[in-house]
Amino acid sequence: MLKDVLPKYYYDKNYNCAETLIRAGNEYYDLGLNDRDMIMLGGFGAGIQCGNTCGAILAAVSLLSMRYIEAKAHESADIKPVTQAFMREINKAYGSTLCKDIKPQSFKPEYRCKMTIETVSDILEEVINRYDEEHLRSDRR
Repeated sequence: MLKDVLPKYYYDKNYNCAETLIRAGNEYYDLGLNDRDMIMLGGFGAGIQCGNTCGAILAAVSLLSMRYIEAKAHESADIKPVTQAFMREINKAYGSTLCKDIKPQSFKPEYRCKMTIETVSDILEEVINRYDEEHLRSDRR
């Protein structure tokens, strides 16, 4: 499970929520991103550093993009429906996509945003598995 890869990046290497999810997702889904590529998500942590859209959610959408877009988003039949399905599930879980709204629901000082990145990764994995099954995309993983 994707969730099993998270601690290596979140605790062992001390990455933020966005960095953790992009690195764990890159490893789990074998996306071929290099370290330099993944640095660009660092500023998304802590809700783009100001409590806005949750960095873990932004990283998850980035993983969807890497998985379902070949060259251009508007040429992909998959990216819009899979992203919409993911966002629906996030909103069901938290009622918001904003870090400032999610953090009070799941942040614990001793664990930081562990519960959030686990929930986001569970939702991401579930959405990918369901989408791939429904659209006969089992050749990806």
